[in-house]
Amino acid sequence: MRAPLTTHVLDTANGRPGQGVPITASHLEDGVWREITTAHTDNDGRVTTWPVALPWGPGVWRLRFAVGAWYAARGETCFFPEVDLVFEVTRPDQHHHVPLLLTPHGYTTYRGS
Repeated sequence: MRAPLTTHVLDTANGRPGQGVPITASHLEDGVWREITTAHTDNDGRVTTWPVALPWGPGVWRLRFAVGAWYAARGETCFFPEVDLVFEVTRPDQHHHVPLLLTPHGYTTYRGS
């Protein structure tokens, strides 16, 4: 079963999936970030299930992508060692897909389906 929150990483500089990127999911509770779980992207650059079930609900969520370590493991450098994508869930009944399109010196994201 697909998690209510999924993501993927695409290395747009090389046209390949971002395989093995560590991603930590957190939820903002009373002004403090509570880390829920960390996963690594699969061979296709995706996280479709999390090691720990997310306490999914409305509120502010964060995905932290540890891209500096990922690039370093490949003998490359990057400008952003971490990418934090912070978003608000107002409709927890809907699936949320939050992808990261990545290069060594920039990134972009969007709400996917």
